[in-house]
Amino acid sequence: MKLHRSAVVLSLISFVVGAGAMYAQQQAASRREPQFENDQVQAWKSIVMPNQPMSLHRHDHGRALVALTDGQLNIVDKDNKILHAYHLKRGTAMWLDADPPGQMHADVNPNTKPLEVIVVQLKKDR
Repeated sequence: MKLHRSAVVLSLISFVVGAGAMYAQQQAASRREPQFENDQVQAWKSIVMPNQPMSLHRHDHGRALVALTDGQLNIVDKDNKILHAYHLKRGTAMWLDADPPGQMHADVNPNTKPLEVIVVQLKKDR
């Protein structure tokens, strides 16, 4: 019976360690965290990890971006060609127009530290 309990305890410890590693890996991935939404705007926090681009997407409406960290943010097309390179300064805001029709892009962080921004996107044309 003692051996059985030890096996159960070791299995439980292994599960907890594995779950913790999986949680840490998820937290280290680039992601969007919803912040607020109503009938006029949608707001989210984007966390772009170094060398972990956001998936290809597009913005049909204009948006304000507020930098929470300093660093460079590259906007690249499907071929990884840089469309825009933004030099972000913590605490500053900028306006980004809607993407051109049919154009997809990914957000890339070429820095060594995570980039964080708040995005507030209109839901309707101005």
